[in-house]
Order: sequence, then C-alpha cells, then structure tokens
Amino acid sequence: MNRFLLGLLGLVLMVAGGAAVAVNLGYVRQVDRGSALVPGTAMPPTWVFVVTAAVAVLVALLCLRWLVAQVPRRRTTSWRWAEEAGATRLTSSTAAAPFTEEVTAYPGVRKVEAELTGPHTAPNLALVVRADGDADLRGIRRRIDDEGLPRLREALETPDLHATVEFRIAASKAGARVQ
Repeated sequence: MNRFLLGLLGLVLMVAGGAAVAVNLGYVRQVDRGSALVPGTAMPPTWVFVVTAAVAVLVALLCLRWLVAQVPRRRTTSWRWAEEAGATRLTSSTAAAPFTEEVTAYPGVRKVEAELTGPHTAPNLALVVRADGDADLRGIRRRIDDEGLPRLREALETPDLHATVEFRIAASKAGARVQ
C-alpha cells in the first residue's frame, strides 16, 4: 500500500511538472504562457510569506523524518568466545539461521524471522512467525518450546535463552481459492 501510494503520488507530480513545462514552452495553445498566474499584481501581506515558509520547512522536516525511517537499522550482533585453542566469532544471524529454517518447516508456517539480541551469555530471541490462517498456532508454539528452543539453547550453550514469539496470520490458501 505504501509503495502504491508513493508511486501514484510520484506519477501525479510528474504529470503536473510535465504540464507546467509544456505550458511554459508554448506547446499548450489554450493557455497563454505570458499571462499572469493569478489576477492582480499587488503583493500579499508579509505574514503570508512567513506562514508559507514555515509550512514549507515543516513539510520538509516531515519528509526528512520519513526518509530516515525508511533506512533499516538492523545491526548484527557479533559474539566472541575466547578459549585456549583460539577465539570464535559468530554473528547472531548465523546462530539463528538453523533455528529459523527448522521452524519454517513446521506445518502451517510460511516464514520466520528471528533476531538474537544481547550478550552471548544471556541472549534474547525475538521471533516473528508468519503462519497460514488455518494453522494450529498452539501446536506451532508448543513445537517451538519443546523442540526448537531446547536445540538452540544447547547449540549456543545458553540455558537462559528467553524467547518472545509474535504470530502474524496470513489468509489461508483454501479460503483464498473459495472467493
């Protein structure tokens, strides 16, 4: 929806800009390019310029805020273990990848996003599971708690791994075909 509206707004602005250029170059014969844009030649009061400038600055700041919000802020956490034999460095995304693949293979699960945060001695797992509308969410959660998380805790050697699971439900395949 966001991309569609942005594309539509961009298209409208391009057409308006093209029309303005066409009128300025004299390609539109119905409009005299030398005529005034608005009737009258008197200058508006000073407060009109001040309000216009303030609104333009506010719109520019809002647009800048929106642009900054579009930049992804995912920082990959890197964990390091030092032992006598040497040091091991592992990114949190690499550590969560096998777990993500395992949960994605569960029946009714479409996609899984996992993010490990915090130090490697006490990490936290944030899990977003996109499931079919007719999926057994309790069964998926039970398998995550009983099968997936114990394996991840064992692999990371962190029994204190805390997990939060967020389910996002998609329309079921069967329901989409009936329409």
